[in-house]
Amino acid sequence: MNLDVLWTYQKERFPLARTAPLLAVFSAASISVSAGMAGRPLPSWGAFAAGFVVALLLFFQMRVCDEYKDLEDDRRFRPDRPIPRGLISLRAVLGLGAASLPIAAFAVWAWHPPLLWLLGLVWLWLAAMTAEFGVAEWLKARPVLYLLSHMAIMPLIDLLLTGMEWVPSGAPAAGLAVFLGLSFVNGCVLEIGRKLWAPQNEIAGVDTYSRLWGPQRAAVIWAGCIGLSFVLLIWVGLLVGAFWAVLVLGGAGAALCLLAARSYAKAPTVRAEKRMDALSGLWVFACYALAGSAAWLA
Repeated sequence: MNLDVLWTYQKERFPLARTAPLLAVFSAASISVSAGMAGRPLPSWGAFAAGFVVALLLFFQMRVCDEYKDLEDDRRFRPDRPIPRGLISLRAVLGLGAASLPIAAFAVWAWHPPLLWLLGLVWLWLAAMTAEFGVAEWLKARPVLYLLSHMAIMPLIDLLLTGMEWVPSGAPAAGLAVFLGLSFVNGCVLEIGRKLWAPQNEIAGVDTYSRLWGPQRAAVIWAGCIGLSFVLLIWVGLLVGAFWAVLVLGGAGAALCLLAARSYAKAPTVRAEKRMDALSGLWVFACYALAGSAAWLA
């Protein structure tokens, strides 16, 4: 397979320059928070290496499944994407996804074989998502339920990542559910934030939250997700013994996000659209960076 083709594909559909740092922080924070909440020392570097590899491959597998699931819609409404325009074939992308499966399994097995059942649980939910849970039309007619059902994979992935620490130790920390909840809400922040578009950028046949709810209401809902995420982040800070640091630094980030949401609601321009997408990723990055570093420092 042509390396230039692969480079262009990843740049457009799975940008490693943006994705890899976020997943490195996400995976490392998950392991650190799990240890911090339980008052246990951090595991060795092997847990962090395995966690990053698995997180990166799982998110790539999610992209591959989306390519398969959304192909007909992409051909009709987004012909400029790599597969519809002929840059790369669906078969090649599916082949890359299939090749990543044993690598992910090996990374988990190499660290702690009993974790394989948690990996299997993530894959089971991903398969169900790809099949739209057998009720594709019914689910697509209910966008909020669609969002919630698909974002449920985030705490499952986080359960696997935190398991890099708690499964070898014997039991999860009592407050781990709070961190898993944070992952669920942050998944919603990312998903909604990337689909808040300027009116002139809306595409017929492409579902966005700015079209579904209108820019003003969509901005309020996104801001509500930021607020809930912030509350959960503070709770995590409290559980790991770094309440004030998380409150102050997280509060500054949340305030910036809320100002951006207000700006988008007042004037949903192309510039505001890009700002919302960028801030969604930056907020999630900051959440995990704060949670992970707070747990490590504590």
